[in-house]
Amino acid sequence: MIEWMDHVGIVVDDLTAATEFFVALGLELRDEAAPVEGRWVDRVVGLDGVRMDIAVVQTPDGHGRLELTKFHTPVSQDGGGPAPANTRGIRHVAFRVDDIHAAVAGLRARGTELVGEVVCFEDAFLLCYVRGPEGIIVELTAQVINPAVPAGPPRIN
Repeated sequence: MIEWMDHVGIVVDDLTAATEFFVALGLELRDEAAPVEGRWVDRVVGLDGVRMDIAVVQTPDGHGRLELTKFHTPVSQDGGGPAPANTRGIRHVAFRVDDIHAAVAGLRARGTELVGEVVCFEDAFLLCYVRGPEGIIVELTAQVINPAVPAGPPRIN
């Protein structure tokens, strides 16, 4: 039986840039970049000769974590470019923010752009996608101040 979700792993080429992006967004650095290697990790991930660095960032409440990983070896065999939002697999990570417009403005000041636009969902939530370093899609969501709408995550019916 699952007790809780521990973290989501994201593989990046520039670990420093990815860490700085998520810290600027409001996550807290929990574990500085640290090297990981050895037969045990080879066995866990199913690759030989793994050498990687990992940094962990977490939400201010301490419940949500991202494990940011830079593989030095073996070299990735992927296509390289950012994947569009409809590509199979994990496509985005979502965060609740208190002020979506301020969050977007802060990210734009750092060179981050919206994937689409900020939209209102059922008069209850503002939502948008931004593309972070290395094409990582981050969804931002903020509750519209409306006393008739109960607090909580948006539900798609």
